[in-house]
This record gives sequence, C-alpha cells and structure tokens, in this order.
Amino acid sequence: MDMDGASSVVLQALTQATSQDTAVLKPAEEQLRQWETQPGFYSVLLNIFNNHMLDVNVRWLAVLYFKNGIDRYWRRVAPHALSEEEKTSLRAGLITNFNEPINQIATQIAVLIAKVARLDCPRQWPELIPILLESVKGHDGLQQHRALLTFYHVTKTLASKRLAQDRRLFQDLASGIYSFACSLWSHHTDCFLQQIYARDEATALSSLERTLLSLKVLRKLTVHGFQEPQQNMEVMGFLNAVFERLKQFLECCRQVGPDSTCREKLEKTIILYTKVLLDFLEYHPCAFIPLIQRSLEFAVSYVFTPAGEGVTFERFIVQCMNLIKMIVKNDAYKPAKNIDDSKPESLEAHKIKTAFFTHPTLTEIGRRLVSHYFLLTEEELAMWEEDPESFEVLFLDIFHNYSQTLTPVLLEMVQNLQGPTNVEDPVQLLMKDAVYNAVGLAAYELFDNVDFDQWFKNQLLGELQVSHHRYKLIRRRVIWLIGQWISVKFKSDLRPLLYEVILSLMQDPDLVYLESIFGLLFQLLQQVTECDTKMQVLHVISCVIERVNIQIRPYVGCLVQYLPLLWKQSEEHNMLRCAILTTLIHLVQGLGAESENLYPFLLPVIQLSTDVSQPPHVYLLEDGLELWLVTLENSPAITPELLRIFQNMSALLELSSENLRTCFQIVNAYIYLSATEFLQNYAESLCRSFCNLLKDITNEGQVQVLKVVEIALKVSPILGAHMFQPLLPAVFRGIVDGERYPVVMSTYLGIMGRVLLQNSTFFSSLLTQMASECSQKMDQLLGSVIEMWVDRMDNITQPERRKLSSLALLSLLPSDNSVIQDKFCGIINICVEALHDVMTEDSETGTFKDCMLMSHFEEPKLSDDEEPPTEQDKRKKLLALEDPVHSVSLQQFVYEKLKAQQALMGDQGFGVLMETVDTELVRQLQEFLQGL
Repeated sequence: MDMDGASSVVLQALTQATSQDTAVLKPAEEQLRQWETQPGFYSVLLNIFNNHMLDVNVRWLAVLYFKNGIDRYWRRVAPHALSEEEKTSLRAGLITNFNEPINQIATQIAVLIAKVARLDCPRQWPELIPILLESVKGHDGLQQHRALLTFYHVTKTLASKRLAQDRRLFQDLASGIYSFACSLWSHHTDCFLQQIYARDEATALSSLERTLLSLKVLRKLTVHGFQEPQQNMEVMGFLNAVFERLKQFLECCRQVGPDSTCREKLEKTIILYTKVLLDFLEYHPCAFIPLIQRSLEFAVSYVFTPAGEGVTFERFIVQCMNLIKMIVKNDAYKPAKNIDDSKPESLEAHKIKTAFFTHPTLTEIGRRLVSHYFLLTEEELAMWEEDPESFEVLFLDIFHNYSQTLTPVLLEMVQNLQGPTNVEDPVQLLMKDAVYNAVGLAAYELFDNVDFDQWFKNQLLGELQVSHHRYKLIRRRVIWLIGQWISVKFKSDLRPLLYEVILSLMQDPDLVYLESIFGLLFQLLQQVTECDTKMQVLHVISCVIERVNIQIRPYVGCLVQYLPLLWKQSEEHNMLRCAILTTLIHLVQGLGAESENLYPFLLPVIQLSTDVSQPPHVYLLEDGLELWLVTLENSPAITPELLRIFQNMSALLELSSENLRTCFQIVNAYIYLSATEFLQNYAESLCRSFCNLLKDITNEGQVQVLKVVEIALKVSPILGAHMFQPLLPAVFRGIVDGERYPVVMSTYLGIMGRVLLQNSTFFSSLLTQMASECSQKMDQLLGSVIEMWVDRMDNITQPERRKLSSLALLSLLPSDNSVIQDKFCGIINICVEALHDVMTEDSETGTFKDCMLMSHFEEPKLSDDEEPPTEQDKRKKLLALEDPVHSVSLQQFVYEKLKAQQALMGDQGFGVLMETVDTELVRQLQEFLQGL
C-alpha cells in the first residue's frame, strides 16, 4: 500500500471502525489490522490524531492503534519492527506541540510517549526530557499542562524499570531534574493557595491540577530516584515541606467547605501527600527515621485530638492511621532480641518511638479508637467495605505492641458498662457495641487478664436474653464476641449452655437434626424483613453448610429456589448481597460437581459482582472473585457461559489491587478446566495484561504471573508456548542476565525447563530469536543459559522443578555440539543433585527408585473430617500422571541419555568426556545407576 496517499484511506477505515454497525465495523477493523505492519502506517496515525479538526472518536482510535503498535513493533528485534528512520520522525512528531485540546486524548498521548520513552530514553531520545522541561516552563496554559502531564507519565514509567542499569539511569535523571521539579511544585502550590483565598476558583482549579501533577512527579523521583536519599538535602527538605503543605491544604479544606469546585481535587492532593510519606517509609525505612517524630505528631494530632475536627475526612484518617501503623510495626525500627546485635539506626528509631508513645498518649489513642472510631455510622460501614486497612487494624497493631499500657484502659471501659444497658439510650448501646468489639478483637492479647467463663455466666448470658428489638445490636455483638473467645479460652462444660442460647436466638428450643435446623433457618430467612437479620441468618446457614459439607446436598433444594429471589430483592443492599455471595461460596463447595445445576443463577451473579464497570463491584468484588474461583474448582466441565465471564478479567488485572492473587488462581483454574478453548479465546488479551503487569509489580507479583505461564505450559506445552510467546523473551533474558531474586529465577527456570523438555522446536526458535536480538551466536547463547542454570540450581527449592531441570538439560543429549559437550560436567552435576532429591532406597532390595513416579489414579480414602477432592484436584491428579516429572524415571532417563551419547561419540571419545566430571560425582552416579 502506498502510504503517501494513505491518509484518506486510513481515515475512512478509522471512521468506519467507530461505527455501531458490525457490518461496517468488522471489515474496517480487519483492514486496519492488515496495515499494522505496513511502513508509514504509524506516521499516518500520528497526523490523524494531531489534527484537531477531525472527529474525536476517530482521533481517539488512531491513538489506540498507535499505542498498540508500540507494544508490538517498536522494539528493534520485533517481527515487522518499525524502521529506525520512521521511529526518528515519529519521536520528533510526538513532541512538537503540546496543545491537545481534549483531556482524555491528551492523557493517552502522554501514556504513549511514556511507552516510547521506556524503550528509547535516554539513548535514542536524549532530547525528550529537555524539551519537556522547556515546555513545562512555558507561559501558554494548555501547553504547560500537557507537557506536565507527559512529564509525569514519562517519570512514572522510567521509575518503574527494575534492572540495575535502568535504575542508575533513573537516578542520574532524578539528580539532574530534582531542583527543577521542586521549584515547579512550590510555584504551582503557592499560586493555587493565593488564588483560592482570593476566591478565584476557576484559576485555582487549574493551578491545583498542576500542583497535583508536579507532586506526582516528585513522588516518583523522591521514592525511586536516590539510593541514599537521607544524604540529599533537597530530598529531605522536600519531605519536611510535605508536612507544612499538608497543614496548609487541610486548613484550605476547612475554609472552602464541602461544596467548593476544588474540593475533590483538594482531597486528592492531600491523599497524595500522605502517599509520598507512606511510600518513602516503605522503600527507605532508615532514611525515614528523621521523619518519624514529625509523622507521629502530625498523624496523632489530626486523628486523635481536636486539631482534626472539621478538617479531616475519612480517607485521610485512614492514611494517617496507616502511617502510625507502619511506624509501629516496622521491623527496621525494632531492636534485635539481643540488644547488642541491633543496628544503631534501629535503636535510634526505637528510642524516638518510645519517647513518643508515652502512657497518656497511648491511653488517649486506645480510648478514642474504641469510643470514637469503633462507633458504627452508615458511612463508616461503607468505608470499611472499600478500605480494609481500617481502624480495627490500627487498634490491633497498637494493642499488640503496647498491650501492658492498653489492657487496663480497655478493662476499665468494660467495667463501666456492667449490667444491661438502657434500650432507650442509643449512645450507650453503640458504646457497648464498640467496647465489646475491641474485647473480641484483642482476645488473644487479653487471654490472661479476663476470666471469660465468669464474664460469660455473669454478664454476657444475660445480655443474650434481653429480647427487646433495639438490643439486637448487642445480641449480635455478644454472640460474635463469644465466637472470638471460643477458640481462645472457653470451658467445654459451658458449651451446652451456649448452644441453648444460640438455639433460642434461632426461635426454637428443640432444633436437633440437620434437616430441621436447615428447614427452620430457611423459614426464618423468609420471615424476617430486616436486612441485618437476614445477614445474620445467612451467616448461620453458611456456617452450617461449611461444617457439614457434602451432607448438605439433600437439603438445599428450597434454598436454591429462594436465593435468586432474595438476590433480586436485595439490589439496594450491598451488604446483604455480600452475605448471599458467602452463602453461595459454601453452597458450591458443598455441592461439588452438582453445582453446575446452579449455573443459570450463579454465573450472572459472578458476572455482575466482578464487572468493574458496574457500581456494585466496590462491595461485591472480593466475594464475587472467591465465588468465581470455587465455581471453577468444582466445575465438572467448561460451558460457553463460564468461558464468557472471563471477559471481566482484563479490567480486573488492570486494577492490580490486593485481589490479584485470586485473579491468578481463577486464570489457573480455567487452564486446568479447559486449556485449549480457554487459551484460544483469551491468551492474547491475557498476554497483553501480563506484559503490562510485569512492568510495574513486586517480585512476589511477578512470580504469580509467571506461575500462570508455567501452568499453561504444563497443561498444554505446544499451545501454551505459542500463546504466551511474547512473555518468553523476558524470561530468557532474565536467565542469561542471572536474575537476582531466587524465587523469580526459580520460576524462570521452571518455565524454560518446560519449553526445553516438552517443546524443543519452540526452544530452538526462541534461541534463534534471542541470538539475533543480542547479536550473539546461538551456541554461545545456549552455553550461557546452561552455565547460568547450573550456577543457579540452588535457587530452585521445589523437588518437581529440580527434577524438571535435570530432565530438560539431559534432553539436549545426545549431541555432537561442542558447546553442549563443553557444559557436560555441569549437566551431570545437576542430574546427580536431582537424583539425590528424588531417589529413595528400597530397604529390602537395596536398590533405588524414583519416588516422584505416579503410576495410576487412586481415589484417596478420606477420614470424616477431610474434605473430598474438588473436580480441580482430580484434574490436577490426572495431569500429573502425564507430566514427565511424574511419568519419566530420572534414573532410567539419565542412563539412556548417557548410553546414547556414548553411541554417538564412541567409547574413547565418551571416556574423555566423562573425565571432565568430578570423580566423586561419577562414583555417586554409578551408585544410582547400578542394576539398570
């Protein structure tokens, strides 16, 4: 296609691709996909999205195609890579004018520039940062904002690179621009404060937007730009200034009031300031020591003294509590068991903390946490659901660290609440609820200080018998409190008394059998109207189902019919919906494979709860994901509807929140359930999500992502490698570069071992690709891989992976390749290590056998309290039977490979080769192979 006259053709295709009509849309998308690899296509896209006269949707689409193109074709080694000439002109075109009028498009362009910077900065694009700094200083408001937006995205991206060399580059960049970034932030902050107090809200809002962006830049530079930040005056100066600015901004919140147009951005900026402190504390605990005193004074005064009244808001309080919690809990701030072994900085931090947390301060914090923050308001209930890092967590951490001071405080509060409380006094009722909550949370700490049995008989039992409806709150809290203490300290001869009370709470003194308990609970569920009571009943039902597990099957019919109705009725009550989700989780576990009869109701529920574009997901997501996972684990076979729900996943992976681990388990469950259909439908989008995740994730997170790839290769070596191909070069590079983190390296070797052993043709093509990418000979590169593998075998702790490594490296034999022969002694070394791992000696015959071999599938004999295997457990078992790790005898394999090498080289040549191996290893090897 001739790209010179191409603008109008591409423009037409993009216009059609924004159509609602699939007949128009599909061919246009296909046409665009074919052009992706044509020279000049991206230059045309650049012209289209830079042309502000064109339709917004068309420009938006042009940006997206350009962005996807960077991921696929920008690297020099990519198939169909863009030419260096075109890239040079595109880079220049991206930063000629920062004047994009539409906010969303401006953000996308900034992200796109950052993607290019990630690959090309600073070597191929030295002019980017200077041009950005120049434009940020400009007087044109729009240009200044857009350049600042881009500056932020570029900084954020470069800060997330993890290799040592990239870190050094980022540190060079940070030291070069830090002063500028500080003065930029100060300037915009001062402008904002002047304008807001002059009541010029419109101008103030745009200054605040710039303050926020420049602060985001500073956050990244401060946290990731310095190896020894405490030695840098400017960094420490900025961090100290954060406290001043926080005070100014909180005061500003009070002045402008809740209805100001700036209010939302103001709160955002305040939270960002707290994030600067929390991040710095997390990444540089020792450098943070000079800030401990100030942080504690600041956080405690706003959260626990009148200073905060009228200024603070929920999210800020939670952030302050997190700050206190992280300082209290931080291991770097605690002296060692033996004081003399402590680092001087730990002692210094400990001294500051001890001086701060005096008896009066702790007492006040403890009292206010219980009497102020444990009182449940509607707003707080909702807040809790969204933010589990809540008041209770801080209470527990402080109580745990300072229990000697706080125990008497709490016990005194209990003492003041003896006897039944007046049902006409809501304040007292809430206070009792809060104090009982605290005693329940701190059960393990209070173990020695509370005679719970006496308290149960003399006080709590009576509370449970007050039947007034307003006392429901206390009855619920008391039964919860007893639940907390039962596992800590509760005499068994008091239990019959307790059961009696529970049964009377369930309306009927004679519930004995499962059927009647279940039937009555179910009746109760239908009779009660209050949301709160329904939740309590559902909770009990869940517990019953969980306890009796599969014996529940005969009795669930009525519940299964009623739950959809209850779900429909509870549209307004997210907390009730959470309780229904929990019940469903236990129900699916109890029903096992029979749960597929629930799919018509179950799958839409999962779909809604895990769809982040639907508002209820804020409440339902965590339980919804758990339900999705158990549904897959218990599913006997994939269904089209079950497969379709996976469309919700890419948005969930983008959130990269604390639910990531469950998301990965869900992906794994799909792979076990139906690898072929699943991978063919979703591997491409999954691969994209994974590539994005891996750029900015902890080592622990990286391992979770890579484990998914490893499982895909295990279940489906050919399709898995083909589908996750874009992720494998990074794994290969990680091995050759000698990844520092043992767990990550172990996972890399697990993946490469699968590819090498079970898909050798793919391994060869990967080797070819990598060799051309780093301009090395293939043999040379293979040599480096084997060498690193041998060197890092100790990183691998799982016996399965250790055996896999030796099978994989042995699969290179027999070979006349001089590099492989050169590494022969390393390969034998690994084999002998693995033989030690897997061989057990048969005491009768004195011979060795491979203990990892599995010959057939046995239904395990279960004791009564063991749960039966899920469908997924059975799938894993069957898979293991086909896995070389469990089906190939290592001893036999070593023997055959050595035999074949000997046949290839002749006895004499082979003898010379064996002489390269340490004699002690040869002796051990012969011992393992005797009798073959």
